[in-house]
Amino acid sequence: MKNIEIISKVGEVSEVYDLQIDSRKISAGSCFIAIKGSSTDGHLHIGKAIENGAAVIVCQDAPASIVDGVCYMIVENSAVAAGIMAHNFYGNPSEALKLVGVTGTNGKTTIATLLFKLFTALGYKCGLISTVQNQVGDDIIPSTHTTPDAISLNSLLAKMVEEKCSHVFMEVSSHALDQHRIAGLHFVGGIFSNITHDHLDYHKTFDEYIKAKKKFFDELSSRSFAISNADDKRGAIMLQTSSAKKYFYSLKTMADFKGKILENSITGLLMTINDIEVHFRMIGSFNAYNLLAVFGAAVCMGEDKLTVLQLLSGLEGAEGRFEYMVSLKEKVIGIIDYAHTPDALLNVLTTIKRLRQGHEVIVTVVGCGGDRDKTKRPIMAEVACEYSNKIIFTSDNPRSEDPMQIIKDMESGVNVSCKRKCISIVDRKEAIKTAVSLSKTEDIVLVAGKGHEKYQEIKGVKYPFDDKAVLLEMFQLLDK
Repeated sequence: MKNIEIISKVGEVSEVYDLQIDSRKISAGSCFIAIKGSSTDGHLHIGKAIENGAAVIVCQDAPASIVDGVCYMIVENSAVAAGIMAHNFYGNPSEALKLVGVTGTNGKTTIATLLFKLFTALGYKCGLISTVQNQVGDDIIPSTHTTPDAISLNSLLAKMVEEKCSHVFMEVSSHALDQHRIAGLHFVGGIFSNITHDHLDYHKTFDEYIKAKKKFFDELSSRSFAISNADDKRGAIMLQTSSAKKYFYSLKTMADFKGKILENSITGLLMTINDIEVHFRMIGSFNAYNLLAVFGAAVCMGEDKLTVLQLLSGLEGAEGRFEYMVSLKEKVIGIIDYAHTPDALLNVLTTIKRLRQGHEVIVTVVGCGGDRDKTKRPIMAEVACEYSNKIIFTSDNPRSEDPMQIIKDMESGVNVSCKRKCISIVDRKEAIKTAVSLSKTEDIVLVAGKGHEKYQEIKGVKYPFDDKAVLLEMFQLLDK
């Protein structure tokens, strides 16, 4: 129990064979850590854990009854204890790695994925922990959460050490920060992308959301680096009380890593970065920021600037992030993007508008997730209406909610003058089909919200669904 303050203890610690936060996974000799979560309280499952063979119980609240032969440890915060214990149990893996965390509302996946690809191209064996997937070198491990729970996370990091990875790039979500999933980890650096309206279903207020993100930088050591977006109005606040070495990137003001967009077209970005002119395959000002963040992190980690820019110029971003395709015959452009916040949707649509030659129609297919922040629904619709010629509201992942009610929530953000260009189609495949059928030569169809996801979650069941596959299927029908 190194680095964990134990308030009280009953019984003696026997040998522990594994750590678990799920009582259903307990076996003889397990240590069960009872965590108070947002949807369930692990303290309610202590009895079941003991029945299944738990030898040690770590908890915040002492159980009403004590079972002989079981060791009980009372700690101030069992979620923090879980992180530290897991780090100790797996041999402190983060200390053997150059671990870089990326946090913010938008851009986390692209930045982490680009860093993984860049450092792999630089000759290092790397690990990736992201929303899209986890990777250990060439081995891909499916991802279920942006940031795994503390035990899964440390187990994965230990596997990366075992596989001789030197660098790991990791998305750090606000949920993970609030729930102490990264407690005990050592980061050589942290990157802040931006912060906008999101996750208020969980954090309740925007201030709480900001505090959760800021906490990551507050806990970085003086030996670490912290890089922030100077053009985000909270970029400086994020690093205000951090002990880390502070750096900033910007397109608009003086910064350590300064960029300027010279051209932004469907073929990519032409930029200067610290006065060096480079063409990138990625598109849009939001990706210009992502590229600056990646460049800054690589320089902070001692890599050669020119080599970094040369390699970055040939890289593509993460799956489902401004992925575009063109129908062969009709030349309709299709774009798949994970944009599921008002700001992300605004970024994608303003980029598309800049890429237009002038006559193309923008058709946007968009929905909002169920059991998530409801306040952003009308704002998403308002953004879609302002920057699109035609809009189709549809289902995203409705989860336990009625998809029609989610669409009605979105429709409340549509003003009278925009209603004529909006239609609502609950079935997502039918919505995409309709969007393509409404398009003419060189028009642009944006399918937003799900990006890389290969499922649609309805009433607790995940059904196979792939926006990209559906869009390609509709393009084939269009070109017949």
